[in-house]
Amino acid sequence: MKVLKHILLAASMLSLGSCKDFLEEKPTGFLTPDSDVSSVKVARAYANAGYANLQGFLAGQASSYGGNTWNLMEFVTGKANSDLGQTGFVNFQNLSYNNTAFYIDTWWQQMYQGIGACNLAIQSIPTINAAGLTDAQKTNMLAEAHTLRALYYFYLVRMYGAVPSVTEVPKNLDLNLPRTAAKDIYDKIILPDLLLAEKSTLPWSDNTGKVSMGAIESVLADVYLTYAGAAINGGAQYYAESAKRSLAVITNGGYTLFPNYTDMILPVNKNTGEFIFQVQYAASVPSTNPLTPLTIPNYSGISLYADEYGSVYPTPQFIKSFPAGDKRVQEKQFFFTTYPSAKTGQPVVFRNTYIYKWFDVTAATSTIKSDLNYSLYRLADVYLMYAEASNRAEGGPNSKAIDVVNAIRKRADLANIGTLSQTDFEHEVWAQRYFELCFENKMWFDMIRTRKVHNDVTGNWDDFIGHKTVYNATFAEKNLLFPIPKQESDVNPNLLPNNTGY
Repeated sequence: MKVLKHILLAASMLSLGSCKDFLEEKPTGFLTPDSDVSSVKVARAYANAGYANLQGFLAGQASSYGGNTWNLMEFVTGKANSDLGQTGFVNFQNLSYNNTAFYIDTWWQQMYQGIGACNLAIQSIPTINAAGLTDAQKTNMLAEAHTLRALYYFYLVRMYGAVPSVTEVPKNLDLNLPRTAAKDIYDKIILPDLLLAEKSTLPWSDNTGKVSMGAIESVLADVYLTYAGAAINGGAQYYAESAKRSLAVITNGGYTLFPNYTDMILPVNKNTGEFIFQVQYAASVPSTNPLTPLTIPNYSGISLYADEYGSVYPTPQFIKSFPAGDKRVQEKQFFFTTYPSAKTGQPVVFRNTYIYKWFDVTAATSTIKSDLNYSLYRLADVYLMYAEASNRAEGGPNSKAIDVVNAIRKRADLANIGTLSQTDFEHEVWAQRYFELCFENKMWFDMIRTRKVHNDVTGNWDDFIGHKTVYNATFAEKNLLFPIPKQESDVNPNLLPNNTGY
């Protein structure tokens, strides 16, 4: 019965799984104690269950009006503001957050729930012997589960450092596990999982939203880039490994940059073009994308949403830091400052500049149910990973690295760069990551792995420790990691001592 309970859980999680077709599929039956659990559908159910907690990257925060896990990674950068005190923003604005702060516990829970689903899939799929289920299919389903588990752990170690290593389905309720060093999590779980997945025969792209070879190599490129950087200090060989994987995506993936930035907020373009791996949403199910109402200016009246939160928006200093003529900062590209009233049609001018990257026009003006996906990896990100990694590995930029940076700049209506020194090229790449990937939960992790922060006022690259934000808060060593959530250490004292400063 315990196994059946896990199977029922896995099957029920299918509705939150990876592909649009399944999101819209109506249930046709239920598993019972007499059901045949040796089937292709059950194997697929186990694999799909691992996708459900990807929506945890945009999970609502209990007791926080307008709060969402996504907010955390933007608040801590010092380059965001909020219209809502109920989001707990002030604690991140002045860097006074602690182990009871909003979001920190929700991220932990969502990532470990995802890991649990992946562990169940990894344990169960090999045992299923069913007609029509080939060894190759099993291998590919396991590759999906291993990739997702690696991704969940990748977020955990970057956020919390040492975390418990859980790679099997628990056999009892004794779950008071100690923390395992971040390097060991990389060496024993994240990298082995991804290298195993890399041996599968998954296609380079998948327009249903499931893990593809392009997704595997993109995550692996990101992991190696991070491993080479400040947190682990792996060294030049890992920059080379990162460059190898990102170049493979560029060369083999069939992905292309969208001609227009607004192509990224058209539902028809989900899982295609520039998008390599996305969190899946569908307007036909309760799990709609929350970012549209979350980022609409507070009580602006430009949409049919009852709640327009204004939960996160950029600081004026960040907006001013974009290069002159940069298309990304022009009206209704990445940001907007005015929009017609939903009632009168007259222009509403906002108090601040707000994020347009997540504005779903159809949802805002008609359905109030956004089915836009949320991107975890897109081609522009991989371009910039390749440029940074190859520059480090080779002691300077090669022609391909310069080409991909210029492709990013061209779309932004910026002039091409020529030959630059290794350091100047790296700073250019870092700057393009800030501008191109802003508000995609990338900037904080870039700050942590490089130990550098772009000073939007001076234009310099400051050391992370000692950088003063526009809110006059100063990053310290403690800010390199988030604290272990109090509700977790209360039930598991083996998680203590907490991270430095908490």
